[in-house]
Amino acid sequence: MNDPATYWYVYKGASFDLWSPDTGVYYASVDAHKITEHLQQKRRRGHKNRGRRSASSPSRGSTTQTPPLSPPTHRVRDIARSTDTRTVIAALIPGRVVTTHKAPYLLWPRGAPRDEAFTLGVLSSMILDWYARCVVELNMTFHILNNFPIPDADVDNDPVAARVVEIAGRLAAVDDRYDDWATEVGVPVGSVADDATKYDLVCELDACVAILYDLDESDLAVVYETFHKRADYSERHEAVLGHFRRWQRQS
Repeated sequence: MNDPATYWYVYKGASFDLWSPDTGVYYASVDAHKITEHLQQKRRRGHKNRGRRSASSPSRGSTTQTPPLSPPTHRVRDIARSTDTRTVIAALIPGRVVTTHKAPYLLWPRGAPRDEAFTLGVLSSMILDWYARCVVELNMTFHILNNFPIPDADVDNDPVAARVVEIAGRLAAVDDRYDDWATEVGVPVGSVADDATKYDLVCELDACVAILYDLDESDLAVVYETFHKRADYSERHEAVLGHFRRWQRQS
């Protein structure tokens, strides 16, 4: 593995997957000092220009004094087809990693890590992905991504939204590279230790996101019965339905 003090990996789309922020497949590596200076120069120019255009606050962890790309960042695969197993491939990749233009990242002008976890949870759900498959053909362009209807939920006071944050946080914080981020989200690191636990959490995430979109059981049937014409999601549908009914009773 590269020494992060000397070299940073350059990620491409295949370098990450859903709830797998590091597949071990990389595009290249780059000198950490040189890329840091290059990114700092770009940030200073962008910060100056943004100051002329907008009164929004600086993005978290992205002031002109802090090292660029130090915190974990949201990445989305640029290449995405509605015929693939999944269309929206999002991940929270570790800090000190650079990506090609095929893995653009989300910039947060405001918000906190809990908001990041919530958005990651929604983007990684089959509920949002079903919608994406209706509009995406070959590429996850920013004008498509920016228009996804993310639920407007209170992540601190809505128990369903808070559960989305907790699930996404646990699934994303896979190792100690996420220590600081996980602390801010309020989840333990490396808490999803086996595939059965991961599968159950992913199904519960779908259920919670469906509730936040105000879907009913007939809507869920449409999502899982029409998601992919060559795949059978009946087992996942049943698992999601169990969580869906439980959360509806609690809501």
